[in-house]
Amino acid sequence: MAKSSPDTTRIAKIMKALSNKNRLELFLEISRKQRTEFEHDGCMISDIMALFDLSAPTISHHLKELTNAGLITTERQGRFVVAKVDQGTVGEVQGVLAMIRGG
Repeated sequence: MAKSSPDTTRIAKIMKALSNKNRLELFLEISRKQRTEFEHDGCMISDIMALFDLSAPTISHHLKELTNAGLITTERQGRFVVAKVDQGTVGEVQGVLAMIRGG
């Protein structure tokens, strides 16, 4: 494999995590809230949970899958859990999509 080639195993894991509708919606909501409400400091999971018609264990499972794929990081801040989008991973995916586009 050429040095500039993407890590296809990693990219496949990321794409697999995002292939689930609920995880994709959760990831997009975290990204949206991070950009608009917290100025890149993250998004409180308790705020997100109220937006989804999913049980807490189901949301927890989806968050774990997003974390395992490297799409988000989570951190406890007092009694709250804050999620942040991993911009490095987003950049990797953008790079792969740019390759597909021919850019």
